[in-house]
Amino acid sequence: MSDTLREKANALPRRPGVYIMLDKSGEVIYVGKAVALRNRVSSYFYGAHEPKTELMVSKVADFDVIIASSEFEALVLENQLIKHHMPKYNIRLRDDKGHPFIRVDPREAYPRFTVVSKRRDDGARYLGPYGGRNIAHSAIDAVSKAFGLPSCSRRFPRDIGRERPCLSHHLGVCRGWCLPGTDIESGSAGFTNIINTGLQPGVAHSGNEEYSVAVRSAITVFDGRANKLIDEITREMEAAAADMRFERAAELRDRLRAVKELKKRQSVVSDALADTDAIGYFRGEAKSCFVALHYIDGRLLDKDFELFDTPVEDGGEAISGLLRQYYLRREAFPREILVPFEPEDSAELETLFAEAARRRVTISHPRRGEKLKLIKTAAVNAREEAERATTREEKIRGTIEWLGKAMGLERPPVRIEAFDISNTGSEDIVASMTVFDNGKPKKNSYKRFAIKSTETQDDYRSMEEVVTRRARHFIDGDEAWTPLPDVMLIDGGQAHASVAAKAIAALDPNISVPVFGMVKDSRHRTRALVTPDGMEIGIDANPAAFALIGTIQEETHRFAITFHRERRSKTVRKSKLDEAPGVGETRRKALLRAFGSLEAIKAASVDDLAKIVPRAAAEAVYALFVEDRAGE
Repeated sequence: MSDTLREKANALPRRPGVYIMLDKSGEVIYVGKAVALRNRVSSYFYGAHEPKTELMVSKVADFDVIIASSEFEALVLENQLIKHHMPKYNIRLRDDKGHPFIRVDPREAYPRFTVVSKRRDDGARYLGPYGGRNIAHSAIDAVSKAFGLPSCSRRFPRDIGRERPCLSHHLGVCRGWCLPGTDIESGSAGFTNIINTGLQPGVAHSGNEEYSVAVRSAITVFDGRANKLIDEITREMEAAAADMRFERAAELRDRLRAVKELKKRQSVVSDALADTDAIGYFRGEAKSCFVALHYIDGRLLDKDFELFDTPVEDGGEAISGLLRQYYLRREAFPREILVPFEPEDSAELETLFAEAARRRVTISHPRRGEKLKLIKTAAVNAREEAERATTREEKIRGTIEWLGKAMGLERPPVRIEAFDISNTGSEDIVASMTVFDNGKPKKNSYKRFAIKSTETQDDYRSMEEVVTRRARHFIDGDEAWTPLPDVMLIDGGQAHASVAAKAIAALDPNISVPVFGMVKDSRHRTRALVTPDGMEIGIDANPAAFALIGTIQEETHRFAITFHRERRSKTVRKSKLDEAPGVGETRRKALLRAFGSLEAIKAASVDDLAKIVPRAAAEAVYALFVEDRAGE
């Protein structure tokens, strides 16, 4: 196959484009771009590579290419294909990290600031993005208090004069816009012109002019132009004092203090205001880390980082992919991005970002001076975060290796499957299977079973059925049940483990899966493991192993109980008891609680039933099962 792929790669043109690696099932496992397709694609099938790349290449059964008219077109196309296919071996950042915006619509008579998840092309102003919704709400709260804007749910001008002002007005944090006639002197034309730049030019604002001034002032702060606002307010205050308008001067003095305080608070300034981002990247054996440090005027505003499995790409390629995902997702761009490696497609990235930002965005690879120091700081942060995460993984790996040795296994039990039975008497017998991969729950692989082989409480028979069904799915080639685990853990003692081991051996002697029971102490915690032949393995000497097995046992029990309750709830709702006159939900539950099952109720006498429900209802229940008892 490699010879065939090598020949196919050598026949490609030396033109820019995108290549798409496919596995034997035709699934896209990697997408890349190239300045010269022949050179890039053929390089995968010659010589040695890093282990991660070797693994990816070993999975390649075929590849497709798309020729592009330019390197920039190849960059855009690669980005689109990665988003569409989400290939396994491409570097990917998480999509669940929100970057909210603050929205304000200047066309409204009384604009209000709100927090939204995404920008929309609706004519409103979008400020941000911010590091989180709490930070965005805190920013709105801060500027609202500084400029006396309302935080209540009242709508203006509809609610002006309808009610008394709320407590915020009496505390001095709101100007009382709900009071009629609150227009006051708004200052000189110079001040108004400066802050008007925060809104769309030429938009007529009806209603309270002072409210509009306050909103524009808030936007000026959000936009990072607090210094201009401070200068203008200072001039206004001094002019008012010179004209002996002391009340106005005192009001402007208070506003000046508030704006200066806002300027000091980093949380009020969004990530979008950063004029420089320093990028850090660390490529570890197990984990890698991408860090973005946001600076404005040389002051560090915030740190953003993401951890991910070490990618196939080298430094330059990785940085290119990370920059695209990070900034295009945030929809906010600094004026300059400092990178530790210079990607080959820096020019194309600058063009892509400039089109999105509607202004120039520079990507630089500094080699000296203050900017190099910023890069080194980002690199230190990236290394520390990756090594901290790797240390956690190493601890888990060490725990799994210890368990493997304690169990006498040939290799560490990376994939562990655990089983538990749950029932209430003979009703709704169910079982659960949980999966732990590298010490972490793999919830999309959990399975649930409704027991079919027995109608009475028989944990051994139930466990035999569950393990048999699980192994049968694997033998039949069901991909949802592949692979088999490195070890099976059974909730119970030696007898439970023995039943499970015999069930697998009876189904197929060629299948070899180690089976251990989880033995509980008096407080229902797993204290040891036990083999099918009764040999106990103590785990309390290793706190990490003890905690891991305890977590697995609790999670498996929780999953089984949850399924049992769902089934029992459905059974209770559809109970035959509903057919008995005089038996409603309360009496039905009382009977089931007292007798434990429908079978026990069927076998009870009228006198026994009458101890739980009124005599008439007891006779109705007894009569309901006359035919059933006669058939027996």
